[in-house]
Amino acid sequence: MASTVAFPPAIAVGANVQHSRRTSSLRPVPRARPVAARASAERDGAAAAVQARSGRTIEECEADAVAGKFPAAPPPTRPQAPSGTPEIRPLDMAKRPRRNRRSPALRAAFQETSITPANLVLPLFIHEGEEDTPIGAMPGCFRLGWRHGLLEEVYKSRDVGVNSFVLFPKVPDGLKTQTGDEAYNDNGLVPRTIRLLKDKYPDIVIYTDVALDPYSSDGHDGIVREDGI
Repeated sequence: MASTVAFPPAIAVGANVQHSRRTSSLRPVPRARPVAARASAERDGAAAAVQARSGRTIEECEADAVAGKFPAAPPPTRPQAPSGTPEIRPLDMAKRPRRNRRSPALRAAFQETSITPANLVLPLFIHEGEEDTPIGAMPGCFRLGWRHGLLEEVYKSRDVGVNSFVLFPKVPDGLKTQTGDEAYNDNGLVPRTIRLLKDKYPDIVIYTDVALDPYSSDGHDGIVREDGI
């Protein structure tokens, strides 16, 4: 005896139905989306927009681009303020007000930054020799002998108000190692120089460079290993 199956309206209208042999359930099969038709419509719409704007087809525009014939750039446009924005006109001044700069006394009273020789740090390049030797890569600069030339340079700098110094040593190549062991030598060039300067000028400020390149045979600021620096 044949049985009649009533489909729900949501399945019977607008959808295909498959019947599973394993179960008696019915499931709707969605229809394929018209992707190709939509892409074709969008392409046709873009081509129509190009032709309406320039009076030429998109194929003609592509041919000109291949031949190197590009259209002129549109004139620059200045963005407009939103509607209702109040218009602010510049002040009609014959002179720019500089009340705080009118006199040396006012400038000294209101200046925010004041740089003096006491704010400067002078680099000192030193070596183990007694004589000052010129640095080829830095015209006008010298490696100072750590006894005589160094003390004379510090004396002249203090005379003009510079009281802070940073030391850059030139360590002999025979003392350089891959791990920079000379940097730990209490009687090395830099420690001896610090003791000499502080003994002569106790109130000066001395900075030292913590990079290992003066002591490294690799010439690097750090220790070069197989897994990196």
